[in-house]
Amino acid sequence: MKQVRLGIIGLGAQGGTYAGFIATGKVKNMVLGAICDIDPAKKELCAQTYPDVPFYDNYIDMLESGNVDAVVTTVPHYLHPHMAIEAFKRDIHALVEKPAGVYTKQVKELNDFAATKPELTFAIFFNQRTNPLYQKLKEIIDDGEIGSIRRTNWMITTWWRPQAYYGQSAWRATWGGEGGGVLVNQAPHQIDLLQWICGMPKKVYANVKYGYQRDIAVEDEVTALLDYGNGATGVFITATHDVIGTDRFEILGDKGKIVVEDSKKLIIKRLNKSESEMNANMSWADAMKLFMGQMPEEIYSEEVLEFASVWGEQHIAVLENFAANIVDGTPLIAAGSDGIHGVALANAIHLSSWLEQEVELPIDEELYVAELNKKIAEEKALVAQ
Repeated sequence: MKQVRLGIIGLGAQGGTYAGFIATGKVKNMVLGAICDIDPAKKELCAQTYPDVPFYDNYIDMLESGNVDAVVTTVPHYLHPHMAIEAFKRDIHALVEKPAGVYTKQVKELNDFAATKPELTFAIFFNQRTNPLYQKLKEIIDDGEIGSIRRTNWMITTWWRPQAYYGQSAWRATWGGEGGGVLVNQAPHQIDLLQWICGMPKKVYANVKYGYQRDIAVEDEVTALLDYGNGATGVFITATHDVIGTDRFEILGDKGKIVVEDSKKLIIKRLNKSESEMNANMSWADAMKLFMGQMPEEIYSEEVLEFASVWGEQHIAVLENFAANIVDGTPLIAAGSDGIHGVALANAIHLSSWLEQEVELPIDEELYVAELNKKIAEEKALVAQ
């Protein structure tokens, strides 16, 4: 296979963007095989924009058409696992949009089914993993350059969304339609990066605000305390009502500290001696000199790296990587099975806030689904009034 014929399920903002990239030849080894959407207006749009691309209003029909080798699921979150499984049943490769699903139980079903089809490519659209800054950050942490992690702190509030955003469609910002708010819509990339780079926490305690500054049922403000089980802790903060916004990720290690500013600048401070060694051997007199800035030698070195990012490149990189894996076995940037980790962490944050207590990972999946169903039932009752 030289050209992967991709079927796009859902021609919304993301699906439309991907279609444009592929149609204009920006994605190596990939062409548009078909487009599917249940909105009649999208059929008219495709007839004008992509007249030679088959259009379907039923994704099963598209999967069975013979026109696609692979699909991407740019649809509401609950549908990702189900649609990917249906693709695999028909020996079609699947690229799942983030998040992999709303709750871990359904994502496990997807992962388990995908495991029965090892010959098929299963990937997830974690495009931030292609960002050179975060790739460099992971390399530094994995190589132990700042030692063992003691604390992580990520404030990512650059998701400002006005009420008009939530009014775009009935499923958005609902428990029944979207399965949550900022944790499942805006922040999944950062939740994935956090666990990809720093590892999964063992416990979570969260303070979450639902409809805090927006007229929505789901969360628009999150503060989560993470316990990594080895003494290290973390804080994750995100929101959709900060119009100025902050993106600052800090990782403290025994041998130094890393600060990421605005996902563009990487500041690496490497201690010449580990903090543990300094603590064990530094005299109080030398410590006093340090406090007053009188130490004769530098205790750390600093490296600052600046990264530029061109819009769309990361998405194209994921699509090309997906195609390359199908064509020649190039390793995936993000295997589809990786999607469960971010969902597990988001579920833990939700469950902690609902129960008003610390929760351990892995969480009680049945309890999570039961609590989620309560939220959905309450939501339906309000709509019916």
